[in-house]
Amino acid sequence: MKSPLLFSMLLAFVCLTQSALADEKTDAATVSTKAWLDLVDAAKYKESWQDAAPFFKERVPEEIWTNAITSVRGPFGNVLSRELIGARYTKSLPGVPDGEYVVIQFKTAFQNKAEAIETITPMLTSNGAWKVSGYFVK
Repeated sequence: MKSPLLFSMLLAFVCLTQSALADEKTDAATVSTKAWLDLVDAAKYKESWQDAAPFFKERVPEEIWTNAITSVRGPFGNVLSRELIGARYTKSLPGVPDGEYVVIQFKTAFQNKAEAIETITPMLTSNGAWKVSGYFVK
């Protein structure tokens, strides 16, 4: 009888530990993402590309990024508010190599778009930093 109880307690401990580690990673990724969004909000698009994950920069040349983000974000105007909807840690996403990712969503109000959803996906890079590997606004 001790064995199933001990197993249950150990399983609960492992689950809580993994959840706490995922929360730490999610928190760190969210902080990094907010700093990156500050660059985008200030129309520092070149700097946002420079601060993105190597994976992102390998697939999206700087000129294409700056042109695309200018055409997408420019018409929206300034950010009026941004509210975190959620952040989810994962090791696998469609179309990208396995790794450590956090999918973060914000409900954002812009000057010329009352409600949008921003989805940002930072990834853990080889040097231990969370860097944005994807950005989508809808």
